[in-house]
Amino acid sequence: MKDNPALHVVKIGGALIDDQEKLEQLLTGFSSLPGNKILIHGGGKQASELSQKLGIEPQMIEGRRVTDEATLDIAVMVYAGLLNKRISAWLNGHKIRSLGLSGADLNLIVSKKRAPQPIDFGFVGDIDQIQTDRVIQIIQLGWVPVFCAITYDGKDQLLNTNADSIATQLGLALLNDYSIHLQYISDTPGVLKNIDDPSSTLPFLEHASYLKYKKEGTIKGGMIPKLDNAFLAIEKGIRSIWISNSIRTPDQQAKGTLIR
Repeated sequence: MKDNPALHVVKIGGALIDDQEKLEQLLTGFSSLPGNKILIHGGGKQASELSQKLGIEPQMIEGRRVTDEATLDIAVMVYAGLLNKRISAWLNGHKIRSLGLSGADLNLIVSKKRAPQPIDFGFVGDIDQIQTDRVIQIIQLGWVPVFCAITYDGKDQLLNTNADSIATQLGLALLNDYSIHLQYISDTPGVLKNIDDPSSTLPFLEHASYLKYKKEGTIKGGMIPKLDNAFLAIEKGIRSIWISNSIRTPDQQAKGTLIR
């Protein structure tokens, strides 16, 4: 059995992206990860703020954004434009050769528009295909792919896609070629047993406990799609996943929740 090289797949999101100092701390931690790496970023908070400024009230169901045509335009502007280029610029300016991407670029991530039943989320895509060979080519060139949360349908329709899902599916698609280390980084310090108590972070979480906490309402909101993606990845072969507000590096043991 071959010994695959390590690949760090890191998703960053939440209010951390809105705070320039915290964002730079995250990008510094990401830059210090050894070897191959991919960055995926969200930007929902910034998209919501712009929506409100334009008089469009954001709609969320179970932590997922409802994306009508106007909201999609805003998401593309914020995710693929402002945030993606700011992050790529910072990384390149700090000697990390990075390439800002959406799923539509090079046909890298093709999604299917989600069916309107049981809930119509609008222009939201569920990942259908990843051009793994092209992603690997980018990595082998020594470049760092920086993906925003926009994919497309393989024709001409852009789609809003959950950034955690992109991170998960990229990790799974690359399992045959790399040893995947997956991290979900947001403004929460991990999975909390008490949403109002940041010190109640669960150091570990297994699937049976997750289902129990979810049923009780202990775990809710945006953490649900994040954990659904995490346990899907575990089930399909990724050994462990880190959820925290800081990146876990080999020389720094950050606080957070290890999913296993």
